[in-house]
Amino acid sequence: MLRSVSAIRYVTPLREGGSLPALVEADDDGLYVVKLRGAGQGEKALVAEVVVGELGRALGLAVPEIVLVELDRELAAAEPDPEIKELIEASSGLNVGLDFLPRALTYSPATGDDPAPELAADVVWLDALTENVDRTPRNPNLLTWHGRLWLIDHGAALYRQHAGLDPQTARGPFEAVRDHVLLPCAGSISEADDRLAERVTPDLLARILDAVPSAWLGGAAPGDYVTWLATRLEDPRAFVAEAEGARG
Repeated sequence: MLRSVSAIRYVTPLREGGSLPALVEADDDGLYVVKLRGAGQGEKALVAEVVVGELGRALGLAVPEIVLVELDRELAAAEPDPEIKELIEASSGLNVGLDFLPRALTYSPATGDDPAPELAADVVWLDALTENVDRTPRNPNLLTWHGRLWLIDHGAALYRQHAGLDPQTARGPFEAVRDHVLLPCAGSISEADDRLAERVTPDLLARILDAVPSAWLGGAAPGDYVTWLATRLEDPRAFVAEAEGARG
């Protein structure tokens, strides 16, 4: 289960992303980057944040702690920007927060400070499994902090959920992996598959989906996500072949 906190102070909007996440202080004295349910992609983006983030953590990847954040619309009272004020008011109730990593740096391949090939391959594998279209050189959604590579911003993953997770769509390749920011420095994706695939069990997926508030699923059932991802993991895994071929 995810921890729950209540926002007590809206600190500032973070304008790096199109969904205007917010930096808030919570009643546990922590600072969190909050993904707001009133933003463009709505609650389904929050589902993807939880599912992919917690799956990454279960696979040993570094993901900031994810919490459920209760947001009171009264926090909008002191906000002068009408767009942000409206967004806060539309996001009252539960939202998703990621632990704020102070002074973290955005990963850039231009620095030459690439992660180890095995780690890069594991990230590519996770993103190919979950069809994360938002890990590109233009927008890597990776941070370097305390000597580690941290994965953030998974709201664009599982994009098929917006049209319904039909298991018939689960077996295909993920062509967008060719644009993945870590692909040039990744080791074997097939070897990453050998390391990771058997760890993604239906029981693990069910536990992760249990942490998602049912109201966010929009009529879908947790089992729909479990079935879709489990089907995607059946042999042969086309997304692995696609990623390995793109790696060259």
